[in-house]
Amino acid sequence: MNKIKVGVLFGGRSAEHEVSLVSAASVMKALDKNKYEILPIGISKEGRWLSVPNSLQLLKERTSIDGLPEHVLLPDPRRQSLVNIGPSRSGVQEVDIIFPVVHGTFGEDGTIQGLFELADIPYVGAGVLGSAIGMDKIVAKQLLEHAKIPVAKGVWFFYSDFIGEHKKYVSEIEKKLRYPCFVKPPNQGSSVGISKVYHRKDLLRAIDLAGGYDRKILVEAAVKNAREIEMSVMGNSDPVASVPGEVIPSNEFYDYDAKYVDGKSVSMIPAKLSKSVTKRMQQCAVQAFKILECSGMARIDFLVQPTGKFFLNEINTIPGFTSISMFPKLWEQSGISYADLLDRLIQYALELHAEKKKLKTFYTPKSDWYK
Repeated sequence: MNKIKVGVLFGGRSAEHEVSLVSAASVMKALDKNKYEILPIGISKEGRWLSVPNSLQLLKERTSIDGLPEHVLLPDPRRQSLVNIGPSRSGVQEVDIIFPVVHGTFGEDGTIQGLFELADIPYVGAGVLGSAIGMDKIVAKQLLEHAKIPVAKGVWFFYSDFIGEHKKYVSEIEKKLRYPCFVKPPNQGSSVGISKVYHRKDLLRAIDLAGGYDRKILVEAAVKNAREIEMSVMGNSDPVASVPGEVIPSNEFYDYDAKYVDGKSVSMIPAKLSKSVTKRMQQCAVQAFKILECSGMARIDFLVQPTGKFFLNEINTIPGFTSISMFPKLWEQSGISYADLLDRLIQYALELHAEKKKLKTFYTPKSDWYK
């Protein structure tokens, strides 16, 4: 049998660029070389595509890529390949499926998924709508609230409006929420731009920080005595949830440094929860996965109080795949190895693509009225 050509896509114009590189290294190492031909596809911080055998290393070392072949994926369903757009205009690299490991903006927000759809190439993970919804914490929150899924209280506004009327918005925040609270840029991941705020004087600074990453600002109430519980979900129309895992952050909350830099955060898998709470959270995770139009994979994060009451905090449609990431670790504790997990995700992507191919994309009118 011919090997499946998997384009592993990483990097990108995102605040999570470095996290993406580490995730991609883990994915490419774990993919079964007997089944797959791996095509590394890097995107620089400036947005340039690079597809050479050492693409990952070049981006990690921030080496100049000027003069190297530049391949891009064209939005042409006849091609289904990376095409050289450099001076030579020669060289085409066929690809059977894309495995995107681009976290954050321009990778996890539906933009690049739209390119995959136009190119008619199967890809791992949520589609355009599910990716866009999952990336925007405000939109996701509104949909979850409508479905009666518990989420923390929140207030949102445009940063440009806040600049002109900050007293009005501070008053609204303090009226609806209590300190401490969290200030977030709703379209970022890995806790980039997030602050925990205890006083009004810190609120303005936190909003300015978040406003550097997003047009919108989300302020949420801090859940008292909360444990951070994460759960992985996998599948298409009939998804399943993993065992829960608890993250004990090294800092006051699970910020970027606690996740990736200091190496002091601790995870406990499975989390020590009652069977009834675990079951309810798994049902909630699967329900949220469906409501938010996800497919393939997602990691869903909860905040759980000592009483067993929980709140869905956020969903990640392209979760981390580093050696310390919870998504693969949770499935490993659920009985699925890293390599098997990647196999399943690729299979889900191929199945969903085949299902979509059966749908009609044209309509034949009774007459040629449009001529």
